[in-house]
Amino acid sequence: MVELVILLLLGIFIAAILATSIKIVPEYQRLVVFRLGRVIGVKGPGLVFLVPIIDRGLVVDLREQFIEVTRQTCITKDNAPVDIDLLIYFKVIDPAKSVLEVSDFRGAAIGIATTTLRAVVGDIELDDVLAKREYINQILRTKLDEVTMRWGVKVTTVEIREILPPREVQDAMIRQMSAERNRRAMVTEAEGKRESLIRVAEGEKRSAILKAEGEKQAMILKAEGERQAAILRAEGIATALKMINDVAERLDSRTMLLQYMETLKDVAAAPSTKIVLPMELFGLIRPLERMTKILGASEERASK
Repeated sequence: MVELVILLLLGIFIAAILATSIKIVPEYQRLVVFRLGRVIGVKGPGLVFLVPIIDRGLVVDLREQFIEVTRQTCITKDNAPVDIDLLIYFKVIDPAKSVLEVSDFRGAAIGIATTTLRAVVGDIELDDVLAKREYINQILRTKLDEVTMRWGVKVTTVEIREILPPREVQDAMIRQMSAERNRRAMVTEAEGKRESLIRVAEGEKRSAILKAEGEKQAMILKAEGERQAAILRAEGIATALKMINDVAERLDSRTMLLQYMETLKDVAAAPSTKIVLPMELFGLIRPLERMTKILGASEERASK
């Protein structure tokens, strides 16, 4: 019975030793192995064997991690207090140095971040602190990286999460923002009115131009029509005169005389008391006189 208990205890001891001696290291971790207090190397990933009692391993995570720096009160160049909190993203690139060179990396990083933040903000005025967040992030990352590189840690990013100025400054900023928005609204309204007036003026101008062009075209067309009508009337009169001339050329003097006599008869039948005879009529009467004289002479000779 005693031997059985001894064997059982021995089995448990061996199992415990084996459990502490065999380590399975994931891909994102490394095992810094100490043998009798001295670093013999970094092992992993995969299956790692440690000498019982002699070897001791410390696990180091290689994944990117972050440190949250709580709100820090900083004084700007123009003596305005601001509360700033930020996040520091880092990654272990040398597991052995991260174990040997610093005992508490997180605490050391927070300390460096807060002192560097106060120094950077102290050289900048309040307006620039609110506007140059990316610049402050870059300065902090560079300063932290210079220190943490000797610890085997790489600072990848520093991000300011929030900047809170004093309440009085916030109220002034709100009033300034409201005034700026009102100014922009007034400018926008004025621009709209100006644009509207310009468009109306341009519309009236175009309308007047089109109206003048229309009147001009109408006058041109009217003048062209009157010119065409005058030409046609002149051509008609010329044609009529030509026809009259042609007919007149075919008439003899007796026919013309009879026509004049008919005309004189019609004129004499009018109710007017005066008859105005053209001078040309006397020229037309002369042949009639000659004919009368000839007829009279003929009658005298016949009576003789």
